[in-house]
Amino acid sequence: MKKTPKSLRLQIGLFGRTNVGKSSFLNLVAAQDVAITSPVPGTTTDVVEKAMELLPLGPVVFLDTAGLDDSSVLAEARLKKTVRIFDRSDVITLVVEPNTWTDYEERILEEAKKREIPPIVAVNKTDLHRASADFIEKVHSKTSRVLSCSSVDFDQRDPVINQYKKFLIEVCPEDFLKPPPLVGDLLPGAGLAVMIVPIDLEAPKGRLILPQVQTIREALDFDATVMVVKEKEYAHSLSNLKTPPHLVICDSQVVLKMVADTPGGIPCTTFSILFARNKGDLAELARGAAAIETLRPGDRVLIAEACSHHAIEDDIGRVKIPRWMRQYVGGDLRIDVFSGRDYPDNLTEYRLIIHCGACMLTRREMLARIQKAKEERVPITNYGLSISLSQGVIRRVLSPFPAALDSFQRELERLCKTGENGRLRTA
Repeated sequence: MKKTPKSLRLQIGLFGRTNVGKSSFLNLVAAQDVAITSPVPGTTTDVVEKAMELLPLGPVVFLDTAGLDDSSVLAEARLKKTVRIFDRSDVITLVVEPNTWTDYEERILEEAKKREIPPIVAVNKTDLHRASADFIEKVHSKTSRVLSCSSVDFDQRDPVINQYKKFLIEVCPEDFLKPPPLVGDLLPGAGLAVMIVPIDLEAPKGRLILPQVQTIREALDFDATVMVVKEKEYAHSLSNLKTPPHLVICDSQVVLKMVADTPGGIPCTTFSILFARNKGDLAELARGAAAIETLRPGDRVLIAEACSHHAIEDDIGRVKIPRWMRQYVGGDLRIDVFSGRDYPDNLTEYRLIIHCGACMLTRREMLARIQKAKEERVPITNYGLSISLSQGVIRRVLSPFPAALDSFQRELERLCKTGENGRLRTA
């Protein structure tokens, strides 16, 4: 449980004005000193992430933010990061002081309401000041989930934490409790999945990469049988099977070979496309893939990858996809790469966004990125879909997902009927 990736944990944003005791509250929840505390305003100057186990919820990560009224040096940059935490938060906890409610608290709840993120309000420092009945009534008028506590009174920790857990369970998103499946709904009971996993040079020695491991685990959880092979052995292994597999999944980089070696009646897709559904909106990303048909030399493309890693010589996001896109377009493209938590504000400058599979992001954060692209009217797709289109096999790998395939087809038809038809290469 302690090794659970952050992207699979419930993300709890911790908000509040400077020096209301956010870090002390986090220490109370964790029952240990996990955050630096001080009476000096602005002690927390950046987002502090703390992963822990919070039973019965399981793995969670707290995002302890800088105070929204921070006026110290570099405050503007820190506050920008603080606001972005809304994109990552499944739930928010707003820490306040007794009898003090300002525009800052209103801003938090307004932003939470706009994003449909359920808030919990923790009235802290009750050892110093007693909250008036009018104040408590006012807070309850804004949210039904209000708890009172003193973050320094560990003798009263249990009742406070029990109440807090109760609130968290009530507001825990359904996506977290029942995340969208990777392969569970694509395989019958006792079904067989063949997974083609090239040895990724960027994976730690002796390990598979996270998307492969998660997909194997889910298939096993659904009582399926998994056969794992490398791309060179796939055709031979397939010919030795007495009955065809129910699903074939491959790394996107070998999708052309996989499709060529897979008989037409066998459903197949890629790990990246599975994660596009699990972490985001596959239909929207499939729709965005159609925009690749309109790209022309000189267009600007954003490649966004959620993980930060040392790029190897033939890196998928920095080298291979740009090369395949330029070959498909028939000329040079202006390509920018953003990695990790970076996501540019100037999306309107791009004709297309190609995002990674988002295995290191939460579903909420990936959906926020997709929504931001939609608001800016910039098509967005993902690695697996863009590669499959450039290799001419996108319809085949979308066939297990009829709604996404229909979305792709409809967008192509729309482009043909609009002013974009002059840019289309194929339909």
